Amino acid sequence: MKPLLTIVTITYNAERFLPRTLKSAERALSEISDKTSVEYLIIDGGSKDQTIAIASKYPFISKIVSEPDRGLYDAMNKGQALASGKYLWFLNAGDEMFDHTTLSGLLAAFDKNADVYYSDALLVREDGSEVGLRSQFTPHDLPTSLIWKDFALGMKVCHQSFIAKKEVAPVYDYTNLSADIDWEITCLKNAKKVEHLGFTLCRYLMGGLSIQNHRRSLLDRFNVLKKHFGLMPALWNHGIIFWRGFWFARKNGKYW
Repeated sequence: MKPLLTIVTITYNAERFLPRTLKSAERALSEISDKTSVEYLIIDGGSKDQTIAIASKYPFISKIVSEPDRGLYDAMNKGQALASGKYLWFLNAGDEMFDHTTLSGLLAAFDKNADVYYSDALLVREDGSEVGLRSQFTPHDLPTSLIWKDFALGMKVCHQSFIAKKEVAPVYDYTNLSADIDWEITCLKNAKKVEHLGFTLCRYLMGGLSIQNHRRSLLDRFNVLKKHFGLMPALWNHGIIFWRGFWFARKNGKYW
């Protein structure tokens, strides 16, 4: 019998952050009776540190693949291709399940057979201190009825709090640093039923790939929005994005 959920964690020299991710999964898995309902994949880019040794200590991990890749989204494509679960959840090194009840709540929600499930994410710093919910500490509020057009102004839902059926999920464009936005929009376009979860799914570690390569990420985001909304709407919406971001940061402080 195939698992209901495949969790994919991407790693590369992640010995500092991987334990917090796997410990959170271990706690949440302890709360469910049928452990076979969850598959856990580690897709590693050929780490030179203790990442693989750390991952190997956790018996719930179904498979570890460690080999060179062409970056984060190439690795995510590998994980997606290997996944045998009905649903996909990408939870990267440093990110955590929100608490020990997360998995049990999520598996219960799957009874509704939606194509996409989503929720908020709690932003955390490297030292583990909490910043707050993403919907409150960034300009991205969280709608209770999500559609793909809600992404006109960028990443409406944190990737780690967005779960989709494998059958509606496209391949990531591994050359685009904003491929996660493109992936979510396409999932929503393909989805017939979208469900907002009444609980927070994850603790999101701030400072990801797109933040580390901010300028290129902005251009790649523009290309994604142009693809889905057209050239002129993308230009207009980016003006709104920058204006909104300026005033939000002026009022609340830097949020990236």
